[in-house]
Amino acid sequence: MTQKTGGLLARVLAAFPAGPNSYPVRNPATGSVIAQVANVGNAQAVTEAVERAALVHPHNSADRKAMLARWYSLFLLHIDDLAHIATLESGKPLAEAKGEVQYAASYIKYYADLEIAGKTIISPHSLNKTRLWTVKQPVGPCALITPWNFPYAMAVRKISPAIAAGNACILKPAPETPLSAFAMKLLANDAGIPDDAFQILSADRQNAVDVVGKVLMADTRIRKVSFTGSTNAGISLMQQAATTMKKASMELGGNAPLIIFEDADLNQAVDGCMFGKFRNAGQACIAVNRIYIHSKIHNEFVSKLAEKIKILRVGDGLNNKTTVGPLITKTSVDRVAALVSSSLESGAQLVFQSSLSNELQASGGYFYPPTLLTNVTDDMEIFKTEIFGPVAAVSTFDTEEDVVRRANDTPFGLAAYLFTNDIARLHRVAENLEAGMVGLNECAISAAVAPFGGVKMSGIGREGSSEGIEEYLETKYLCLAV
Repeated sequence: MTQKTGGLLARVLAAFPAGPNSYPVRNPATGSVIAQVANVGNAQAVTEAVERAALVHPHNSADRKAMLARWYSLFLLHIDDLAHIATLESGKPLAEAKGEVQYAASYIKYYADLEIAGKTIISPHSLNKTRLWTVKQPVGPCALITPWNFPYAMAVRKISPAIAAGNACILKPAPETPLSAFAMKLLANDAGIPDDAFQILSADRQNAVDVVGKVLMADTRIRKVSFTGSTNAGISLMQQAATTMKKASMELGGNAPLIIFEDADLNQAVDGCMFGKFRNAGQACIAVNRIYIHSKIHNEFVSKLAEKIKILRVGDGLNNKTTVGPLITKTSVDRVAALVSSSLESGAQLVFQSSLSNELQASGGYFYPPTLLTNVTDDMEIFKTEIFGPVAAVSTFDTEEDVVRRANDTPFGLAAYLFTNDIARLHRVAENLEAGMVGLNECAISAAVAPFGGVKMSGIGREGSSEGIEEYLETKYLCLAV
């Protein structure tokens, strides 16, 4: 299905004027201002949004399914415009942006088709004089807080189950990517989803924390919060949610290990590493972060990986030849550069680093060159924190026991990856890795039908699959005497 009408961005800017209070949204490929958007800094505005959400009467299940089905169709119909908007404000290459739109749409389709049902329970009464059953009911108005790196997917996999379950939701998008959120809302309204059932509160980073977030979390009418972002922010939100006993799900930071054993298909492992490391310029919570290569194949793997990295094209995501776009801010570039510098100072080896053209250096964009480091050790900061940039950091190992211990030696546990052709080892290592998701000879693990989430400091709860909709439902038990 291809786009039939253009101008979605123009519709967005006309439908959501900035008003007297605004902040700029910038294109990370140029640093230039794309638009001015509303900057909600008034607690009353947030309270009014909650009031409208609290008054929403859930449609029946058939109506909700029909609205979501229409929204899904509109997503695909406007795929080119949606991708263009995402590239403008997040920087990712157009091909990746299109892939994200399709991925986001798959969640809408999944939850449009999912059946929600309680269960009948066999009576424990000695004379069978009771009837026991459960019903599933909407949890209530939901606050949804999303990041900038996948502005459609991270939002839709919260909005879709929330609406499918019969809840109204208020989305607080990342300050860097509000235009994608507004575009989604326009299409949702076009699909028949009521304005009050899906609201958006855009704000700069300060107001997002000090006004929007705090008011939403303090309001007892908000019964559910779902957040994707940093661990520190998630902890703060969990503390706030506890004061009003909100249901909470948190998809937080990761530090994903990639373990490649000596018997792995090396070409398959290199391709997996390239996808897992350099998609969205490495700015993904499940991105490959710590690469552990068996010492027997280290040199061959590094050589093959370096050759792949050399053909990456850094540039503006709107250029069809670009395979690695900019980072989201200048601060992000400085942070990644500092991680690489500290690693080199501590003994890491620089195998390869792309060069940025004079044009890119003068563009005002936030570019960082794809980089390959070896001789990285576990005590280096680059292995302790999310890189969130196009840097492949490689270390070696010799035994299965040692690499599993090292892979688990982190407070995070979102995703992990391993490559081996030994089936017994594959099962054994996968079960011993402390992660909510494990890719086995595969680094493209996300799917609407699969539960997404982590363990330890990487969060609680799951998104996607039938587990995902349970986050937006309450189970009510009923007992009848007969």
